[in-house]
Amino acid sequence: MGSARESIPKIVMLMGGCSAERAISLSTGRECGAALRRAGYTVVDIDAGPDLVHRLRAEGDCIAFNGLHGRWGEDGCVQGILEYMKIPYTHSGVLSSALAMDKHVSKSIYGSAGLPIVESKIVSRDAIAQGLTATPPYVLKPNNEGSSIGVMIVNDESDITTEYVAALPDVMMIEEYVPGRELTTAVVGAKALSVTEIRTQNWYDYSSKYVPGGSQHIVPAEIPTEIYDACLHHALLAHEVLQCRGISRTDFRWNEGLGLDGLVLLETNTQPGMTPTSLVPEQAEYCGWDLAALCRWIVEDASCDR
Repeated sequence: MGSARESIPKIVMLMGGCSAERAISLSTGRECGAALRRAGYTVVDIDAGPDLVHRLRAEGDCIAFNGLHGRWGEDGCVQGILEYMKIPYTHSGVLSSALAMDKHVSKSIYGSAGLPIVESKIVSRDAIAQGLTATPPYVLKPNNEGSSIGVMIVNDESDITTEYVAALPDVMMIEEYVPGRELTTAVVGAKALSVTEIRTQNWYDYSSKYVPGGSQHIVPAEIPTEIYDACLHHALLAHEVLQCRGISRTDFRWNEGLGLDGLVLLETNTQPGMTPTSLVPEQAEYCGWDLAALCRWIVEDASCDR
């Protein structure tokens, strides 16, 4: 008869990968892998490359902790591999991952659910190069990337340089700029945890997210109760209408001069970062969960057919 120790499943930590968010994923994988080892799990790190299927087969029975970020690892592709191989895995499934990664599609779903969004449209890189965009100020962002990669707040058309355009993907989104405060809410299972206000020198760009000291996180946010409660409600509803599983994090902008009418939902991240500067672990800690407890919950929630 097996011991209790033998009954603890082996975890394969999927990390790295080939997206523009590779470095962030490696940090998430290191942090979550260390936390799971503290919780008593055997963890095998896998840098998810072209040999992923071969490496997963070599590990035998296991649970896949999906620590990947960005395209391929967060958009339903890896999830499809894991479903086909019948390997239980964490976070959202194929459909919800694909929906959430596509900002244009997810915003349509938010709007149908009555969630507050701003005007946006899809444009090509060529259109941006030709100046066929919008009247500033507005936000340019890749339609299917994360971590603020490629995002620009355009205050003047001269902000869009040839070098910037050359590095863009083919499909971009132009979004109405919302002045005000940056808020975010994590959802774990069926519970919205808290609201964090993110304070930065300029805006919450890549550097502000991942460089220590790049931003200040206020948990819980010092905002009116109706705004706090609305963030919790909207984040949970976004999690539900996108059919997310495990954890998610939904980001907001709030123009406080407009009260509740100034709160808008930007996007939902189905595999939010778990780095030393990330937001979800901070909200979990505020609610009494250290990273080991949070990662244990994520692993226990893992399954196929997500």
